[in-house]
Amino acid sequence: MLHFPVLLEESVDFLVQKINGNYIDCTYGRGGHTSAILDKISEEGHLTSFDKDHEAFKHASNVIKDNFRPIHKSFNKIDRYFDNNSIDGILYDLGTCSTHFDDGSRGFSFRSDGPLDMRFNISKGEPLSIWINKASQEEIMEVLYKYGEEKHGKLIAKRIIESRKIEFIKTTLQLSEIIADIYPEKKIKIHPATKSFQAFRIFINDELNQLTESLNQASKIIKKDGVIVVISFHSLEDNIVKNFFRPSVKSYPKDIPLNTIETADFSCIGKKIRPSKNEIEINKRSRSAIMRVFKKL
Repeated sequence: MLHFPVLLEESVDFLVQKINGNYIDCTYGRGGHTSAILDKISEEGHLTSFDKDHEAFKHASNVIKDNFRPIHKSFNKIDRYFDNNSIDGILYDLGTCSTHFDDGSRGFSFRSDGPLDMRFNISKGEPLSIWINKASQEEIMEVLYKYGEEKHGKLIAKRIIESRKIEFIKTTLQLSEIIADIYPEKKIKIHPATKSFQAFRIFINDELNQLTESLNQASKIIKKDGVIVVISFHSLEDNIVKNFFRPSVKSYPKDIPLNTIETADFSCIGKKIRPSKNEIEINKRSRSAIMRVFKKL
């Protein structure tokens, strides 16, 4: 399947306010947003794109432009490369690239067989197959509840423990069939393994912690009036983004007339933006996307 960057025009239009500015694409993927940003900025502008996925970095390395720099690192390392108050705009397109699902050998898809890996950076950490064959039932259950909001987490975790006693779980189809076989609801709109695979992917890549770390770094390196654009694909990501940019409230003792005061480092630009019906028809994977835009005060 072709890769379609989500909310491409909308995100780049909000991001690039100065054609000669300094920008970061935190999630290169297959370069859709990066390419659009490079088309919009001038030769005096500069773009740095991050991605910890080796295939994404290989793809980015083929982009030869004097004002572009690809970096093979996770986006929670951006503060190593930039000073505070030095960036005009930062873009996050969270989640997985569609090519991860289409390539069964990467171990992300429950529809095609492949090694049970799910790591974005295959040179670091352990594949899911190692963890899932040694984790306790309680640990597996916690991951399913916390990162997949899977209400049948206890049932699935128990079956995984039972199944691995018979055979080492090493492929995506093995895990997918284990979950589908035990799943109590047979008539549902999504595949029974959807939430579980999401949970395991988020956990094995430490996605939510790295997002929080990166947003903290972004808030420091972004200039005054600079823009941070975030595209998220599920409520766990979106809640982190909303809460991070929400104004902080300071409370005072009741005998002081001013009981509370709000302080904010960022303002939210407009309401959340979703893909158009036309975009969803072209790219069904975009249907859950939510874009939020924030400006540094």
